[in-house]
Amino acid sequence: MKHAHNALLDPNGTTAAVIVTHQRAELLRHSLNQVAGQTHPVDWVIVVDNGAEDHVREMVTALDNGVYLPSHTNLGGAGGFAYGFLHALALGADAIWCADDDGRPADEHVLAELYRVAEAHELHEVSPIVANIDAPEKLAFPLRQGTVWHRRVDELEGDFLPQYASLFNGALISAKAMERIGVPDYRLFIRGDEVEYHRRLAQSGLKYGTALTTSYLHPDGSGEFHPIMGGRAHAQWPDNPTKRYFTYRNRGYIINQRGMKKMQLQEVVRFGWFFLIERKNPREFFQWLKLLRRGAREDFRRS
Repeated sequence: MKHAHNALLDPNGTTAAVIVTHQRAELLRHSLNQVAGQTHPVDWVIVVDNGAEDHVREMVTALDNGVYLPSHTNLGGAGGFAYGFLHALALGADAIWCADDDGRPADEHVLAELYRVAEAHELHEVSPIVANIDAPEKLAFPLRQGTVWHRRVDELEGDFLPQYASLFNGALISAKAMERIGVPDYRLFIRGDEVEYHRRLAQSGLKYGTALTTSYLHPDGSGEFHPIMGGRAHAQWPDNPTKRYFTYRNRGYIINQRGMKKMQLQEVVRFGWFFLIERKNPREFFQWLKLLRRGAREDFRRS
């Protein structure tokens, strides 16, 4: 792979943190403090504010390295990160570190550790473990190692997990890698945008992985993932209709993309099992199928 080496994460390069927020100023304050207080220097802290709120602007501009980007259109997570990433690239950042308003790095050494692991493994992208903010010994989302699903941090083996990454929670990505994987897809708005971005990363041939030696704290999302087939698989069932709409519609788009087609049969089996056998609800199954087809047709209306 020619020229791949110059896309590597370089601890001596510049770093822009990108945080997307929407009407959660108090949570954002915790995230900002932890991102700005890292032992490894953060050159710019870019906040994309989907709520365009004055008190958020004041909070960000109070930082020496704060860059405030208000948006009068709610761009969602996908559009917010796309806007923030492009702005970071425009400023000349060598790497982009992602965060959100309801999560934060576990301590002030997270960025330094990510760079250390990236250098040791020659990575273009590196992610921390995503742990539950209320109980950091648990994972915020179920994570598979080999064939085993884990829900606790201490169940993870070793100190590095290659070719696995949770985007965008604390992920560190080189600017050069973005030339190959682009920026998140605004059409997805919320839900699944990170899965689609991960798909591009996996297809790119770049090296990436998860440092099991450091973590990013995030509200627990594992409640959405229901174990099925005696724990051999999971089905995602978000707690409200809007989240379900975007989750399933976007998933329909994603599993029709290059590198994901082998997921199609698996998806129907898993959700058929979940809706028909576990929930005994054929109507929900057909609604799910309709949303999946809508995504497959690239129908990105937000109804």
